[in-house]
Amino acid sequence: MDGFLQKLKGLDAYPKVNEDFYKRTLSGGVVTLVASVVMLLLFVSETRSYFYSATETKLVVDTSRGERLRVNFDITFPSVPCTLLSVDTVDISGEQHHDIRHDIEKKRLDAHGNVIEARKEGIGGAKIESPLQKHGGRLSKGEEYCGTCYGAEESDEQCCNSCDEVREAYKKKGWALTNPDLIDQCTREDFVERVKTQQGEGCNVHGFLDVSKVAGNFHFAPGKGFYQSNINVPELSVLEQGFNITHKINKLSFGTEFPGVVNPLNGAQWTQPASDGTYQYFIKVVPTIYTDLRGRKIHSNQFSVTEHFRDGNVRPKPQPGVFFFYDFSPIKVIFTEENRSLLHYLTNLCAIVGGVFTVSGIIDSFIYHGQKALKKKMELGKYR
Repeated sequence: MDGFLQKLKGLDAYPKVNEDFYKRTLSGGVVTLVASVVMLLLFVSETRSYFYSATETKLVVDTSRGERLRVNFDITFPSVPCTLLSVDTVDISGEQHHDIRHDIEKKRLDAHGNVIEARKEGIGGAKIESPLQKHGGRLSKGEEYCGTCYGAEESDEQCCNSCDEVREAYKKKGWALTNPDLIDQCTREDFVERVKTQQGEGCNVHGFLDVSKVAGNFHFAPGKGFYQSNINVPELSVLEQGFNITHKINKLSFGTEFPGVVNPLNGAQWTQPASDGTYQYFIKVVPTIYTDLRGRKIHSNQFSVTEHFRDGNVRPKPQPGVFFFYDFSPIKVIFTEENRSLLHYLTNLCAIVGGVFTVSGIIDSFIYHGQKALKKKMELGKYR
């Protein structure tokens, strides 16, 4: 038994030195202090890294089909009234949505950017058509206007060319005009009045759009309904001077937000030069899946963007507005949160302690032997 213990004792890789042979130096104390501080800092850093999750990134081909895309936006137009602003979407599959009103809120802004009024019924770009004639059709060019009284005519020759004339005809019949929004004359006069009232105002629009996951565009077009009607409204001659589409993008994202996402257009602002025109953003959307530590998956998107201004002083004259053209990358990015293992953490701690201890020992030995050699040469008279 004693022989086995002696052999085991011979395997000791850490031979002990008698304390009488220890020699402590000032340089050794300084090196020890510095090494202890370094080890402490590395220990704190490694511990923090252990408690924070790491994110692994992987790229795969996007094979998803038939999905929808949610576009979240918050954009301010300081020089376009809410009455004249419409939102449209178009994609390469032929799906089109004009004058979108649902899931969108608009806020009227004064010249200083303060909110005058906020409405949730939708953005509702201005829609004004040719006047409705008595015979049921729309007023043609060169034709004399004779508006319908909606059944309240006292004779076949009677015309109602204004909202007040319709109201008076209904009053004479003893009828109640319960819904003036359905009366063409009232709708037209209300539109003109709203445009005149909101002249000089701005508009903030925010909400979301739900579109197909194919290439397309969505755009904010001021005065679209007025120009498409191709009629002459003298009270609105100010619109023929063009629109100032200066805008600020407070927020623009595709899909659900996830940790670490960067939306490059958040806070972007553009000021229109002297002439009007069309401002275009060309967006490349990258499908993204983010998986957190609990295994919960967030299907979202990232995007990159370039931009271009198309001057309006060309023929054919482009429609004024702000256009966002989007396309999709065939590559999908997958982010996965992962916790570091305890064994990996302990291994790094051992590496820190052993590494700092070894390096500090080499430095201390170099200083000690250097001082010793220098002192010996001084004693021999080589240094004075």
